[in-house]
Amino acid sequence: MSNGTFRSGYVGLIGRPNAGKSTLLNKLVGEKIAAVSNKPQTTRHKIQGVVTLPEGQIVFVDTPGIHKPGYLLNRRMMAAVHDAILSVDLLVLMRDASVSTGNGDRFVLDLVKESGKPAVLVLNKIDKVRDKATLLPLIDSYSKEHEFAEIVPVSALKGDAVDNLLRQIVKHLPVGEAIFEEDELTDQPMRTLIAEMVREQILQTTGEEIPYVTAVVTEKYDESDPSFVEIFCAIYVERSSQKGIIIGKGGSKLKQIGTAARLGFENIVGRKVRLNLFVKVVADWRNSGRELDEMGVHE
Repeated sequence: MSNGTFRSGYVGLIGRPNAGKSTLLNKLVGEKIAAVSNKPQTTRHKIQGVVTLPEGQIVFVDTPGIHKPGYLLNRRMMAAVHDAILSVDLLVLMRDASVSTGNGDRFVLDLVKESGKPAVLVLNKIDKVRDKATLLPLIDSYSKEHEFAEIVPVSALKGDAVDNLLRQIVKHLPVGEAIFEEDELTDQPMRTLIAEMVREQILQTTGEEIPYVTAVVTEKYDESDPSFVEIFCAIYVERSSQKGIIIGKGGSKLKQIGTAARLGFENIVGRKVRLNLFVKVVADWRNSGRELDEMGVHE
């Protein structure tokens, strides 16, 4: 898939928590491949999403939101960010344009400047900005700080201007063959995708009760029967009280989580799914290297 002008490369999505990186990735790829919620630190490891256009192929690398690491989990998350910065051809700095600039924004910008990599600035959530003229001082401020290859305002949630963003990104990738097949959307195995879907539903259904103390591991994924996929997922929590919150009265909450995740995954695999969820209490799993390895959040 190369005619001498076809471009391809890796593009790192970086930004503060809740900048909208995973929402943008899902919108661009056209499938739910990354967990999305309004809670910080939803993305815990690098997730690649592939977009193939007539003029080129973009392999997006979604990274955890940049934050101060506390637990071993968070330190590994930040290591994933730094690894992505080193390994990509282009950086996309995502900034929530609907909020004022803070110290975290400065830190992310400094990472981009220090990387030496070409970068595109994406001002996200413009659907929340009533007076679009207020974007001009923000654009001016970032332009004075760094020479961005492009500055593109978008709404990842609504899909506004994302097609233009793709065109601008492709222009700055090296000429080369496609990295993935045209019909491939992600490097993530199905086991990881269903775990991400379950975790997203936990975040969405438990409100503020269970912010960061859950993880999901797919312990069995059986597609030997052509009519359905049998899946067993373990949900990790740190205390028995958290287990009760996730299960809910009479198992109602766990059933709600499982139904939503199952329906979403059936849309991806195109057949029936039998999803079995159970909850494990593992004290301080966020500081356990063995548990984190099993969850796919590696050193």
